Amino acid sequence: MSTHERNFPIVYIIVLNWNRSDDTIACLDSLSHLNIKDFKLFVTLVDNGSTNDCIESIKRFKTGKYNINIIENQSNLGFAEGNNVGIEYALKNNADYVFILNNDTLVDKDIINKLLKAADRYKDAGIFTPKIYFAKGFEFHKKYKKNELGKVIWSAGGQIDWNNVYGENAGVDEVDNGQFGKNRETDFATGAAMFVRSEVFKKYGLFDERYFMYFEDVDLCFRYKRSGGKIIYVGSAILWHKVAQSSGIGSDLNDYYITRNRLLFGMGYAPLRTKLALYKESVKFLMYGRPMQKKGVLDFYTAKFGRGTIDNKL
Repeated sequence: MSTHERNFPIVYIIVLNWNRSDDTIACLDSLSHLNIKDFKLFVTLVDNGSTNDCIESIKRFKTGKYNINIIENQSNLGFAEGNNVGIEYALKNNADYVFILNNDTLVDKDIINKLLKAADRYKDAGIFTPKIYFAKGFEFHKKYKKNELGKVIWSAGGQIDWNNVYGENAGVDEVDNGQFGKNRETDFATGAAMFVRSEVFKKYGLFDERYFMYFEDVDLCFRYKRSGGKIIYVGSAILWHKVAQSSGIGSDLNDYYITRNRLLFGMGYAPLRTKLALYKESVKFLMYGRPMQKKGVLDFYTAKFGRGTIDNKL
């Protein structure tokens, strides 16, 4: 049955969990306060092979506001494949929209309504991203006034820096004083909160599982945009993000996957001049880089993708 025959869309929210029941339950609780109007909501919780007893705590969480389905993977499949399990489930169950949502986020009660309103307005766009604030206490800097906490931007859309092959979040570290309220087209939507028409996944594929974690969101967005698709930042839709709770900023995981996957993305899509610069940089990493940067470069050139060679870290 199509959306028009039903007169309301089906929205599936995919939340991926790995060993962090407190964050996940807080996220699920924030979803229980959503204003559900003119759409049907389902939540799929994908547990990515947690090694503690957190899944039992999550199973005890109850809400009458939405239906929740739990899928338990037997091992940590990474962000890309773990979310793909949830996306495939949503598509099989007639989802019109899939909302990829980090488990360390807290949503505003009207976020889905605002995203659906934007989807209805921008019918030629297939991916949408909300305004994302740092959750209070998770800001990169400690320079903010008390009344500014919770209003510091982590992402207001993003641009791809093709010279350096990085996805840059717009507005990061700025206090929101209304300057990010307008909708606009953007280069990519962060995987922390990516609202996607199901047709995009059906036509352009799911997350590329070679990435495991990091850059899979930019890769999907670029595949979609280079075929003429539009990605819209929605300034009225908001949530809060406890940044880098799973992997840790500056950790070995960061070093390894960002180094390897930046090469994977850049060598696949960047201009020739940038590819040459990436190659030179990779040689420097091999000679002078941190241990996990060296390992990331080696694994790229020996095509060790997916989880890679750092199983003991996961």
